[in-house]
Amino acid sequence: MMERTLRGIAGVFLLISLLLAHYVSPLWLWFTAFIGLNLFQSAFTNWCPMMWILQRLGIK
Repeated sequence: MMERTLRGIAGVFLLISLLLAHYVSPLWLWFTAFIGLNLFQSAFTNWCPMMWILQRLGIK
C-alpha cells in the first residue's frame, strides 16, 4: 500500500508541476526536476522523505 501511494503522489506532483510550468511559469520545471532527482536518489538509498511522512500518517 505504501509504495502504491508513494507512486501515486509522485505522479500527481509531476503532472501538477508540468501544468504549472505550462500555464503559469517555466520556473515550475525546477519542481519537476526536484521530483525526478528525489525519485532517482531513492532508488539507490531506499529512503524518501514522502515515505517518512506516509509512515507518520499510519499508511502501511
